[in-house]
Amino acid sequence: MQEPTRIIAIRHGETDWNVQGRIQGHQDVELNATGLRQARRLAQALRRETVGCIYSSDLQRALQTAQALAQTTGAPLVTEPRLRERSFGRYEGLRFMQVQTEAPEHARRWRERDPHYAPEGGENLSALRQRIAATVDELAARHAGEQIVLVAHGGVMDMLYRLATRQHLQAARTWQLPNAAVNRLLWNPGTGLTLVGWADTGHLAADSRDEQHD
Repeated sequence: MQEPTRIIAIRHGETDWNVQGRIQGHQDVELNATGLRQARRLAQALRRETVGCIYSSDLQRALQTAQALAQTTGAPLVTEPRLRERSFGRYEGLRFMQVQTEAPEHARRWRERDPHYAPEGGENLSALRQRIAATVDELAARHAGEQIVLVAHGGVMDMLYRLATRQHLQAARTWQLPNAAVNRLLWNPGTGLTLVGWADTGHLAADSRDEQHD
């Protein structure tokens, strides 16, 4: 019987668009100063972890976060475009309030998490769930008995939580998706993901002395 795979799932560090409330999607936004600091602290917190491989979305905000981890753990880093955020098509770069004003019916379906709603040129939640489930199954199966890290985005973290807890796509979110938090899951062949721990941000709470003024 194949051994389970341990997974550490990480949402990228903060970006200016996070602060501004802009919809990022597939836009290649880099980390801001806070995000870079979060990535360093995350890397220090996980430096003693044994990691078989780090898989990262190819978008810069995730890749910069993953590179910090790779430097401290020594684990190989592989870019995986299937770990990208959900595509929001023509609404990328806007704030949700702007979508509400421009297209209230679209905003309603988005807010209600309609599984079949896709912004023009974007991706619906059903497709996102299928993409993430298939990607995790494939990557985890490569590393039976090992631990891997997945560095991705808020929408991906949300989907991993739903997959692990068997929650419906339209279930109200009662869990947090903090930037640079440590989320732990277990993957077993046949049964998929289970939740081990979620949204650990202890490593971000206290400034280290050498970073207080950066």
